[in-house]
Amino acid sequence: MGRRIVMGLIALTAVILVWAAPVNALDTEEKIGVLEKKVSDLEGKLTERTSSLEQITKFMEEHKLKAGLWLQSWYQFVEDGKNNGNENLHDFMFRRFYFYLKGEVTPQLGFFAHIAGDRIGQDNLDSPGQGLGSGIAVRDGWIYYNFNESFKVQMGRMYPPFTRNYGTTSTKTLLTVDLPFTQGGVRGGIFYASKVGRDDGVVLWGNPFAGLLQYRLGVSEGVEGAENPDDSLRFTGRVSLNLLEPETSWFNQGTYLGKKKILAIGGGFDRQDDLRLTGRPDQRDNTAWTADIFFDHPVGEGALTVEAAYIDVKNVTQTLSFSRLVSGDDAQIYYIQGGYLIPGKIGPGRIQPYFRYERLSVDEKPDTVFPSVGVNYYLKGHDAKLTLDFS
Repeated sequence: MGRRIVMGLIALTAVILVWAAPVNALDTEEKIGVLEKKVSDLEGKLTERTSSLEQITKFMEEHKLKAGLWLQSWYQFVEDGKNNGNENLHDFMFRRFYFYLKGEVTPQLGFFAHIAGDRIGQDNLDSPGQGLGSGIAVRDGWIYYNFNESFKVQMGRMYPPFTRNYGTTSTKTLLTVDLPFTQGGVRGGIFYASKVGRDDGVVLWGNPFAGLLQYRLGVSEGVEGAENPDDSLRFTGRVSLNLLEPETSWFNQGTYLGKKKILAIGGGFDRQDDLRLTGRPDQRDNTAWTADIFFDHPVGEGALTVEAAYIDVKNVTQTLSFSRLVSGDDAQIYYIQGGYLIPGKIGPGRIQPYFRYERLSVDEKPDTVFPSVGVNYYLKGHDAKLTLDFS
């Protein structure tokens, strides 16, 4: 249709030119020929580009290539958070800046990667090599092979399979504004050895019995260097029993917003032997175990989410900010959190108030408590939301 219109215009122009100046008819025919050739060349290029686009689309579909960008922008006010607790702190930052890429080489063999920056712009944090405070780094990256749904292998950098909230729950779908204070919360830290929450190793996992059970077993590096004189490996594991709908993905959600019915009971362990931690002349094993429960269920037009966990750790490998936990201590951590998705919309979105109570008990030291309350305002599920939090 496009060519017919162009040619019609050319023909009309030619008639006018012939009528007005017949002596130039030959020149006009030559010009028409040039224009026709240009149109033909353009059609050829368009066909080539369409073919290339179709090939790219086919390649992406065959290999299930997906890429995306996820941003979480924060403003944070911290009372007495500056100059050794003498001044208030106002801090703007990108809490998370994540670019992801995933795909398949074959239906069984594939890959996943996160290129990320965390806490970009946070006051007094500048570790570009880790993508903390500034810079970007490989946050997650692994190659996997799925023998079947019950037996999968992945190798690379990933969360150690241990706790639910920091290991299986995607930070893109958290119930609260951030992770628990003892498991990666922005002003807190992580009580176990990690590379920004991850570790390098291999994990065997799967979903036998139609997803009734999910297991994960990992071997990784853990503590390295002088604190691990025997270069002992770290062993982690986790199992989850799904009593309602199954959770079969590598990443679970912190709240399903009424779209699933979940009752999951889980447990995990973490062990690395013969560590010589800072200030400790003797070698001791680092051991930890956890038990947790997660419930998420529609309630009328709304939805209820509740999660609770207990963690017991011996010879902890990390010192935790804003607490009395230091490397080599024994401690117990427990928390409960819950939220309710209110029925109906208020304006363009939906509201979900939430709470969390977290307690850290270090042996022979006073306890530290981290309470928080907040509210989520969902504009488009987990893809677009606003959160206000007080901790």
